[in-house]
Amino acid sequence: MPLAQNPLSVEVELPREDVALITVDGYLDVDTATEFQAHLANQLHHGRQHFLLDLSSVPFMDSSGMNIILRVYQETRQNAGSVHVIGPTPAVRRVLDLTGVSITVPISESVDEALARVDEGPQAPEEPGEQGA
Repeated sequence: MPLAQNPLSVEVELPREDVALITVDGYLDVDTATEFQAHLANQLHHGRQHFLLDLSSVPFMDSSGMNIILRVYQETRQNAGSVHVIGPTPAVRRVLDLTGVSITVPISESVDEALARVDEGPQAPEEPGEQGA
């Protein structure tokens, strides 16, 4: 069995109970996507609602990686969750932009920026501001 030419490293941290920070290092393609998906599925299984995907060390991503990001996005939206991509490399950013994924999935430059977006929620608050009711 041949070894993967570009092995993938996936590290999971929990900045908060409902937030998984997933740092990916290596090529995210058809050969490595299953490992990436397994980490995301595990975090979904453990009740994480928000996923911060640090792709700053991913030099290449094909449609396999993009499809996994879209799938986890769809699953988290069903549970009032979110997905945020952090610091994609220029090649990965181009894939996200060309496919329109960057329109759907917010892109942040840092973990702190992504956490702030999680706190903002999916939309601006809809409350009319009833101060003295």
